[in-house]
Amino acid sequence: MNSLAIPQALIECHELTCAYDGAVAVDDVSMAVRRGDFVGVVGPSGSGKTTLLKAILGSVQPASGHVHRLQNLKMAYVPQVESVDWNFPVTVLETVVMTRTRNGWWSRMAKEERDQAERVLHRLGLVDVSARHIRELSGGQQQRVFIARALFHRPELLVLDEPTSGVDVRTRHEVLHLLADLHDEGLSIVLTTHDLNGLAAHLPRVVCINRRIVADGSPRDVLTPVVLEQTYGAAMEVLIHGGMPVVLESGADHVARRLSKLTTS
Repeated sequence: MNSLAIPQALIECHELTCAYDGAVAVDDVSMAVRRGDFVGVVGPSGSGKTTLLKAILGSVQPASGHVHRLQNLKMAYVPQVESVDWNFPVTVLETVVMTRTRNGWWSRMAKEERDQAERVLHRLGLVDVSARHIRELSGGQQQRVFIARALFHRPELLVLDEPTSGVDVRTRHEVLHLLADLHDEGLSIVLTTHDLNGLAAHLPRVVCINRRIVADGSPRDVLTPVVLEQTYGAAMEVLIHGGMPVVLESGADHVARRLSKLTTS
């Protein structure tokens, strides 16, 4: 086998346009998600990030263009935590197995289903809280529960919408390290994020979108002042610190000077 062969495409978007009541949300987007990818999609609010994910998943139909999915591709979705009803009366274990369809999730779990759920919970450090109500968990645990729920069916592609939205710095790092570990184990991942420094700068591939794709590549190639201004419509400064891009909003000159001294010391 040729070691330079391009990895298999799981998702291919061709000239994809999506609209709601005539208002274009995603315009003429062409991109691929390949086996082994770890992709972060960034852009301002209303830029079409969530719509792009929904089109990939098939829950939003294109106004024009199309999305090609690998035949029999197994995908799993992790929604924004803000969209979850944390008062719904279910335990961690029940939340994980809710997506099964055989006789409904409320029916008695078969031994193999329980074993599979417990393996996933153990992998994510949640087996000790499997009988607890989801509202009793920390923010990091809650996010991991929904990642466990997505992993229950052994997907080939994991799709996450703003997985670090509304969480503290510690939880953000926990989620980032967990996703990196899952990717190292062979899982392909695509996610949206608003967190340019805490998450996007650590991913191998970043796609900047503002209805159209502005740039697609490595963080050092994509997180640049020119690309970010085209994406967000505002000037931003970018410094390289510890080999990683650090994005600063325009006007933070004193911070830029301090970081510049760090990078040259």
